[in-house]
Amino acid sequence: MSETSRPRAVVLLSGGLDSTTVLAVAQRDGFDVAALTVRYGQRHAAELDAASRIAQRMRVARHEIISLDLRAFGGSALTADIPVPKDRDEQKIGSGIPITYVPARNTIFLALALAFAETLDAADIFIGVNALDYSGYPDCRPAFIEAFERLANLATKAGVDGASRFRIHAPLLHLAKSEIIALGLSLGVDYAGTCSCYDPLPTGEACGRCDACLLRLRGFAAAGARDPIAYAAARR
Repeated sequence: MSETSRPRAVVLLSGGLDSTTVLAVAQRDGFDVAALTVRYGQRHAAELDAASRIAQRMRVARHEIISLDLRAFGGSALTADIPVPKDRDEQKIGSGIPITYVPARNTIFLALALAFAETLDAADIFIGVNALDYSGYPDCRPAFIEAFERLANLATKAGVDGASRFRIHAPLLHLAKSEIIALGLSLGVDYAGTCSCYDPLPTGEACGRCDACLLRLRGFAAAGARDPIAYAAARR
């Protein structure tokens, strides 16, 4: 299939394990991908640097980084001076809505991706949400993805004119972390350049103790694979 004949898609690329896997899935499925990364006032720039590296490595023709500072609102350990939870067990991670939830983040991200897609005449948007490992996040549920897809086709010129029927793809929605990793490895994803940690060290290593690190480490162990990123010495 030639470059000009491939359907276009927008992939939300955070620089983490899940979004990188989703990018590989979109490319596998034959889409001409444009990646969108949001600088939203998160605690560190490591994931932004990772997103740029990944986009280059995976030969994404267009990668946009949008700045939207959600620190003005706060309300999350990722956008305010609130400690990131550490060393929580699996039961605690899976119960309730954690303080690392950023209010309306996925709604905002998908709205930006929708605007980007409409300018590209792209009908497909990919997002790396997961309803198993992050069951406490309300904007990672299947009902939210379905509702946003309906909104996308009601709130856009392309949807109203019938020029496009927008589709929101969440291919990792019902996969365990180990299954996501196995899928990515089968597609040739190099996870060495990804960043999942909520609170990395100033020297660049992942903390190994936040929810994101713990889920990632357990996922690699369950997949029978070695996590190639560097962790703080306490986790080794």
